Amino acid sequence: MPKLDIIHYAVKNALIKDGWTITDDPYVIQYRRTTLYADLGAEQPIAAERPGQKLVVEVKSFIGASKIQDLKEALGQ
Repeated sequence: MPKLDIIHYAVKNALIKDGWTITDDPYVIQYRRTTLYADLGAEQPIAAERPGQKLVVEVKSFIGASKIQDLKEALGQ
């Protein structure tokens, strides 16, 4: 399992405060022989007049010396 980002719990708490229910921490994606991990899986409670919404979140912080390099590394993963 991958290491949690330093802002993982802040993002998780923000989602909870916004009404999301955390369903998976981490969210595991398996395809054939490959296993991938996203930081969180969440869903909002289902309302009678509208279908439920689901959300998968990958948390990344940009704390390195170069924000551009951090972005390149995050996108390359």
